[in-house]
Amino acid sequence: MPKMKTNRGAAKRFKKTASGNFKRGFAFKSHILTKMSTKRKRNLRGTDEISSADKKAVKRLLPYA
Repeated sequence: MPKMKTNRGAAKRFKKTASGNFKRGFAFKSHILTKMSTKRKRNLRGTDEISSADKKAVKRLLPYA
């Protein structure tokens, strides 16, 4: 059986944590930031874990993660 291909778009967006979950960045941080408050931009800086509903789909896109 051939190797499975990793979805390169997903590989750039998600990283696997030591506990087996996936972390992601926040959306809405690329442009038109002048009208957004400083507090909102600061809170979008970090990372968050993906929801449990999406875990199965992301795992399928990243077979070797």
